Amino acid sequence: MSRINVMQPWLGAEEIAAVTDVISSGWIAQGPRVAAFEEAFAASQQADHAVAVSSCTAALHLALLVAGVETGDDVVVPSFSFVATANAPTYIGARPVFADIDPLTGNVTGETIRSALTGRTSAVVAVDQGGVPVDLAEIRAVCDPLGIVVVEDAACAIGSTYRGQPVGADAEIAAWSFHPRKIVTTGEGGMITTSRPLWAARARRLREHSMSVSAAERHGSVLAPPEEYTEVGFNYRMTDLQAAVGLVQLQKLPELVERRRQLAEVYAKQLEDIPGLRPVADPPWGTSNFQSFWIEVSDPYPWDREGLLAHLASYDISARRGIMTSHRQPAHAKFAGGPLLASEQLSDSTLILPLFHQMSESEQARVIDALRSAAEESHG
Repeated sequence: MSRINVMQPWLGAEEIAAVTDVISSGWIAQGPRVAAFEEAFAASQQADHAVAVSSCTAALHLALLVAGVETGDDVVVPSFSFVATANAPTYIGARPVFADIDPLTGNVTGETIRSALTGRTSAVVAVDQGGVPVDLAEIRAVCDPLGIVVVEDAACAIGSTYRGQPVGADAEIAAWSFHPRKIVTTGEGGMITTSRPLWAARARRLREHSMSVSAAERHGSVLAPPEEYTEVGFNYRMTDLQAAVGLVQLQKLPELVERRRQLAEVYAKQLEDIPGLRPVADPPWGTSNFQSFWIEVSDPYPWDREGLLAHLASYDISARRGIMTSHRQPAHAKFAGGPLLASEQLSDSTLILPLFHQMSESEQARVIDALRSAAEESHG
């Protein structure tokens, strides 16, 4: 049997040709392809402005900066998320304050956010976990009257929808990822989208050491104009090589999402009669791209999450543990407050099943057969 990976990007000849064109052009750093990718991404997500950066972590960092978060502020974040969500506030000297989640969606809610607010809260990071859209309007109804900025961490959510629009369309500012585990990939890379032109302009400067004249403008001039550095900035640029891949990937997005939702539907139908396995599902307010197809393992299923992972591995199937909880990691233990019961329960009982565009019927059937065979066994 060949190994079934939990995820693999859908890359091919078109991406190779796009990168070859960039290399042939002689311009491989941030330049015209990055600008084109920003324009195409903004159109795809119905955003006013898009700013390409080197990673989603960089996007979160800059989003918090341009939104006005300062040293000593509190930023409410879900613990049930990759650690980058909690890391970003600390780069500014702010304190991450952990909020619990809805146990069905894995996302923060207006209620869980409200219970985590403090007198120093200046921003909230709301994550579309695994591609499941967060109920942004509910959270903004809590935060907007208090002058608290909501940053949407849409790292996993390109291709998901919220109330009939692309995720992020109604966000004041959002951060996106193009890591290889994401549906649209550029290898590494990220994007900021925002409705505020001044925030976008500042993010463009900050990603490039806060130069008053971009590198592309300087290198495009025979006599480069003088530049000045208006504040301490960062080297968070995306390259034209990455953007060229992203432009091709973005064209594939509708097909990618359609295929992933088809595979997710098969999983959900085939697992509905196995007691103790609960698959992730669309929330009432939107549709998921199923960037991660996770299942919760509980009684009366005869195996716990760790046992099931080992069982799948014996079939040469590479599943993954569910989303981590940052408040239980050594790096953020000092920020841990009270228990986050739903976050800890989901983190300990969920696993992510293989799901990728090229997945064949026989590969998916092998995963389902392994889950069924485990259900028929007991610890022994």
